[in-house]
Formats: sequence, structure tokens, C-alpha cells
Amino acid sequence: MNPIYVLTDLDGTLLHPDATLSKLSREVVTDAIRDGHVISYATARSYISSHAVAGEIHWRHPVVLYNGALLFDPVAKVKLDGAFLNTGITNQLIAFGKSFGLCPLLFALDHRDAERVLHEPLRRSGDQQFRASRPGDPRFQELDELQCPDDFQTLILTYIGHFEELKPLYEAVKGKHADQVHIHMMPDGYLQDHYFLELSHPEANKRHGLRMWAKQVGCEPEQIIVFGDNLNDIGLFEAGGTKIAVGNAQPGLKAMADRIIEANSEDGVARYLQEVLEGVKETG
Repeated sequence: MNPIYVLTDLDGTLLHPDATLSKLSREVVTDAIRDGHVISYATARSYISSHAVAGEIHWRHPVVLYNGALLFDPVAKVKLDGAFLNTGITNQLIAFGKSFGLCPLLFALDHRDAERVLHEPLRRSGDQQFRASRPGDPRFQELDELQCPDDFQTLILTYIGHFEELKPLYEAVKGKHADQVHIHMMPDGYLQDHYFLELSHPEANKRHGLRMWAKQVGCEPEQIIVFGDNLNDIGLFEAGGTKIAVGNAQPGLKAMADRIIEANSEDGVARYLQEVLEGVKETG
């Protein structure tokens, strides 16, 4: 049997709108992995956060985290590869953001490669809601003044706020630091009327993440079926082979798709995989 290679987004794609994994999705993906197919996910989430929502599936292959900043082995629980901002640029960007009255969440790996989230006291509604959605998360640490330690590797700087609050900083970073960082801004799927502005290494995107993943699992990018819904999945569609957008996807992503399937609320990914896997059995 020739395995299929699949890399799917989680939120808005494999997961239901309430960020849960359906019984059908769990069963289809679990059975396919058990049968030798190479299926994993590429997400903006951390490992801790993604495991909390998708850990009912026993993922055997590397996962792409933080929008491509980190390739992680979910079995051995170790870093495999990544693209990290250096400490100097990180602290420059933190200071630059503060000149606009904004302070980010700093997602990083510490000297033991453990995930950490450093932040100043959370006074803005979006930051508070984000933190509240992760109760008991051991990554979070509050500092009086946010600085990236010298022995940390920065995964991503994340600003959460309303569009009109973040847009001036977005434009300013594009104008001053575009050659130093990957800049991404998109609406959040869970915090009403809020956007995420994310700054990371120039290669910390799902396009590069897919290529790292392909190299690790031993396939060509063109062999990979990719699923997505949001603008941060454009890199998956640019680098992958068969491009599948769920019915609830952003129009720009749908325009890039080879096929548009049912929405995440209708288990579009699982139903499409059932169709593909049935075809593999018939030809195998």
C-alpha cells in the first residue's frame, strides 16, 4: 500500500466551531494512521494547546506548531526543527510595539526547549480572554517588564486587539522591519471582533513548516494533501500538492483550492479522507 500524506489545519478545519474533535474525525484519522497513512496537523497553536483539543488522536508523525515556527515530535516530545527570532530582534520588536502602547505575548522555548509564554500584567480584554481560555496552562509567566532572556528562542510575538488598534503597528512593522520578520494579521476565530497580529522569523510560516515536515516524513511537498480555512493556511496551499478548503474557509483560500468540501461543522475533512482512503483500498 502506498500511504497518503496529509497535513491539516486544526481550528476552523478539522475541529468543530467550538474547538472540539468530532467522533467521526477522531475515528477516521485514528484508523488511517493505524493503517500506515502519514497524517498530521499544522496549527497556530502550541503543542500543549493543540494536544488539549486534538489529543484524543494518537499522532505518530511530526506536528507543525506556531504557524510553522516549530516542528515537534509528539511521541518523543522533542523539538525537531524550527525557525526562531533571535533575542536582539525580539526585544527591538517588543520596544517598538510599546511605542504604540501595545505589549505582546512572547511565545518561546526556554533553555530546556520547554514552551513558555511571557507577558506583562494583562490589562487588555483580548489578552485576558486568551489567558482565561487556557486555565492551568503552565507555560504562562507574568513579568513586570517583558524582555526575552538570552537563552530563549522566540517562536512568535502575538498582539491581540481590535483591528483599528493593531493596524497602525502592523503598517509600521511592515515599513521598518519587513526584511527581519514574517508579519501576519488575521481575525481570531474565538474572540469576537478581535484580531491577532503575529511577528516571527521570516521562515516561520506554514509554507516552510510543510517543507520541514515533508523532509522529516520522507515525501515530496507535491504528494501532500492539505486542508485549511484561514489566511495563515495560504502557505500550506502554496507548498502542498492537493489543496482542499473547507466550506467555511476565507474566500482568498477558496480561490486557491483544488476542491471545496463541507464546512468544519459538517466534518468535511473526515468525509473527504473517507473518500480518498476508500479509493486507495480499491486500487491497492
